[in-house]
Amino acid sequence: MEHKTTYWQENLRLIFICLIIWFVVSYGFGILLVEQLNEFRLGGYKLGFWFAQQGSIYTFVGLVFWYTRQMNKLDAKYKVEDE
Repeated sequence: MEHKTTYWQENLRLIFICLIIWFVVSYGFGILLVEQLNEFRLGGYKLGFWFAQQGSIYTFVGLVFWYTRQMNKLDAKYKVEDE
């Protein structure tokens, strides 16, 4: 039972990290810091605009792959099996 609790806590930690990163990129960079980021350009577009339109999507896709890799490691660590 201890392994299941620890496994779940580590899983929640990974989810929390993903949510914080996604929030910072989508809300922080795309809304709160948009004016400061618009001083820079990325591929001809203002950086704040890019984060609001594309950056949060790319970050989300990257987080999905990162989360998958981390969960595979976690599963191997705890040898999670179907019940």
